[in-house]
Amino acid sequence: MMESGVVRVVAGRVRRTWGVLRDDLGTARVDPLPLSVWLRWLPHGMLCLAAFGTFLGGMAQLQDHASVVAGYAFPIMIGQSGAVVVALRRPVAAWWMSLAATVLGAVVVHHLLYGPAAGSQWPWTVSGIICHLLVLLLVALRVPTRVAVETLALTALVTYLLQGLWGGPDYESTGMVAVVLFAVAVLLGIALRGRREARAELRQQTTLTAEERARRTLLEERSRIARELHDVVAHHMSVISIQAQVAPHLVDNPSDELRENLAGIRQNAVDALTELRRVLGVLRSEHPASPVHEDGSGTAPHAPQPTLDRLEALVENTRAAGLAVTTEVTGERRPLPPGVELSAYRIVQEALSNVLRHAPGATAHVTLVYDPRGLRVEVVNTGPAREAPPSAGAGHGLLGMRERAVMLGGRLTAGPWTGRGYKVDAYLPATAQPATDLLPQDGTA
Repeated sequence: MMESGVVRVVAGRVRRTWGVLRDDLGTARVDPLPLSVWLRWLPHGMLCLAAFGTFLGGMAQLQDHASVVAGYAFPIMIGQSGAVVVALRRPVAAWWMSLAATVLGAVVVHHLLYGPAAGSQWPWTVSGIICHLLVLLLVALRVPTRVAVETLALTALVTYLLQGLWGGPDYESTGMVAVVLFAVAVLLGIALRGRREARAELRQQTTLTAEERARRTLLEERSRIARELHDVVAHHMSVISIQAQVAPHLVDNPSDELRENLAGIRQNAVDALTELRRVLGVLRSEHPASPVHEDGSGTAPHAPQPTLDRLEALVENTRAAGLAVTTEVTGERRPLPPGVELSAYRIVQEALSNVLRHAPGATAHVTLVYDPRGLRVEVVNTGPAREAPPSAGAGHGLLGMRERAVMLGGRLTAGPWTGRGYKVDAYLPATAQPATDLLPQDGTA
C-alpha cells in the first residue's frame, strides 16, 4: 500500500514536470528581438552575418575533417546556422532546430566513420558551438528564466547522451567545453534580460510617480477653487437671499408684485446655493466621477441632478424674470439616460439665460422633439426689443453647450435666425456614446 502511494506521488510529479516542459518548450510563439535603441538593425545584421560565416566554415569543417559529403553537410549546417536567423523571431523553435541539426550531425559523423575518427571534434563542431551559443543567448534574452534554464539543461543532457553514453574509441571531446560556454551564454542572457526588465519597471514607477504628482496638483487646485467659491460666491449668495427675505419688511405696504419679485430673487439665490454645494462636493471629491457626500468626503449619491421633469419649473422661473417663453413637446415623451436628460436641461437653461442677457424684450420658444434614436432640443428667440446692456460674460456658454452635446456623441449648432433672432439646435442620441475626437479649441463643433 505504501509503495503504491509513493508510486502515485512520483507519477504525479512526473506528469506535472512533463506538463511544464511541454508548455514551456512545445511552442513556436513569436517573440521577436526588438530594435536596439541606438544601433537599430545593426544587431540583427551582425547575427545574420555570423550565421552566414558559420555556415561556410561548418561546411568546410564537415567535408575536410569529418569526410561528410555535401549532401549531408548542407542540411546539417542549414539547420545550425539557420537557427540563428530563426531565433531572431521564434527563439524556442530555433533552439529545437539547432539541437536537432547538432544531433543529426553527430549521428552522421558516427555512422560514416563507425565512431568518431581520431582527432575529429565530436559531438559539437566549432561552428555548431557558435550557432547554438547564439541561439541560447537569444532564448535567454526573450523568454522567462525558467525556460532558458530548461533549454540549457536539455542541451547538456543531449550532450551527455551523445558523448558519455554513446561516444567512440578516439576523438577530440567538445562536450564539456560546449556546455560550459552554453551556461555562460544563458547566464549572460538572463542577466541582460533582468537588467532590461528592471529598467522598464523603473521607467514605469517614474511614470506613475509623475502621474501621482500631477493628480495631487490637480486635487490641490480643485480644493483651492472650492475654497474660493465657498468663501466668496456662497457668501454673496447667502447675503442676497437674506436681503431679499428682509426687504419686504423695510417698506410700508409693499405691493404684491414687489413681494413676488423679492421671493423669486430669494428662491433663485437658494437654488444657486444648492447647486453650488453640489459643485463644491464634486470639486472636493478625490474621484469626481464617483458619488460623493454633500461635503465631498464619501461615496454617497450626489444631490439629484435636474432632468427634463423640471423643465416647466425652469420656464416659470424664466418667465418670472421677465422673458415670455412658450414650450412645445412632440413625439412620445419617455425617460432618457440621465446624461441626456441633464444635458438637455442645461442646454435649455443656458440658452434662455443668453436670451435674458443679450435680447431684452424678446420672446423665446422651446421645442423638444422625441424620436426613437434620441432627443432634439431647439430654443429660438426673436430679436431684442431694445439694446442689450454690456455683458461681463466670457462667452463660455455656447462652448459649454457644444461640449455637452459632443460628449454624448451628438451635435449642436447655434446662429442667427429669422431677422435679428437667434436659434440653438441640438441633437442628443438616446444611446449616448463618448466622443472620440477632441473638441476644437475655438468651440466649433
